[in-house]
Amino acid sequence: MTLAIVDLGYGNIGSIELAFERLGAAPRRTADPAEIASAERVVLPGVGAAGFAMERLRALGLDLLLPTLVQPLLGICLGMQLLFERSEEEDSAGLGIIPGAVRRLEPAPGRPVPHMGWSALDLRADGVGLAPGDYVYFAHSYACDDGPYTLAAADYGRAVPAVVRRGNFLGAQFHPERSGPAGARFLESFLAR
Repeated sequence: MTLAIVDLGYGNIGSIELAFERLGAAPRRTADPAEIASAERVVLPGVGAAGFAMERLRALGLDLLLPTLVQPLLGICLGMQLLFERSEEEDSAGLGIIPGAVRRLEPAPGRPVPHMGWSALDLRADGVGLAPGDYVYFAHSYACDDGPYTLAAADYGRAVPAVVRRGNFLGAQFHPERSGPAGARFLESFLAR
């Protein structure tokens, strides 16, 4: 199987690459549109700001390519947020694959922003390798609104979608590469789609 990890020149690509290698996959880092289009699986990672990430995608010509893909694509953390129409972060447009917006989390006593740490999942659908109550690792200040595409959520003052899916597009707000056995099962499920 060919697995392309979209390389925007920054972020957590190394840890994602290692997580897939531990599962026996041979991921390839690339920003080449032809290579991404021909891969059997595509991962869109992300750490950083939405506006900068969209600038990089536009500069590489990937903002037009990614929404047209028919193979399974997994967006991780910021990569998931980019699947949506808009983000409050830098008032940025997203890829428009999933309807809705990404909003800043609201800090509260006992709930600092960024949300960093382990949270339990409320699983709403099967088929993504996760189990009810699995704990996964989050590190984010923005999150999409809960809605019909949410497959699992965490409680952080509001329901924070942890996994979303629309057609062949899957997103994880949490970091599966840092989420131990639950994260590994999630990645295995993506590879098996």
